[in-house]
Amino acid sequence: TCATGDQQTTATVHLKEPAATIVEMLKDVTSYEGEDAVFECRLSRETAQDAQWFLGDVPLQSNEMNEIRVQGTRHSLILRKVTLEDCGSITFKVGQHTTAA
Repeated sequence: TCATGDQQTTATVHLKEPAATIVEMLKDVTSYEGEDAVFECRLSRETAQDAQWFLGDVPLQSNEMNEIRVQGTRHSLILRKVTLEDCGSITFKVGQHTTAA
């Protein structure tokens, strides 16, 4: 706000979060049945944008079988005690960017 005497004007600042990009892609993982499989990728910046992990077309959430971690720009997925049914494509999406292994 700028005020001079009996006149005043006001403006607003709006900020948009720049889109994060994937700078370290997922790598393929080979594991034995019953072991954990760990997938990691790194983004260009910390972001509040929605990031999502998928096994095939199924979105994953943290639970007793899947652990999803975010540490700064590093995003990790741990599939606990994998079985043959866990074989397939793991995908990570953030904004318009995708990586798969």
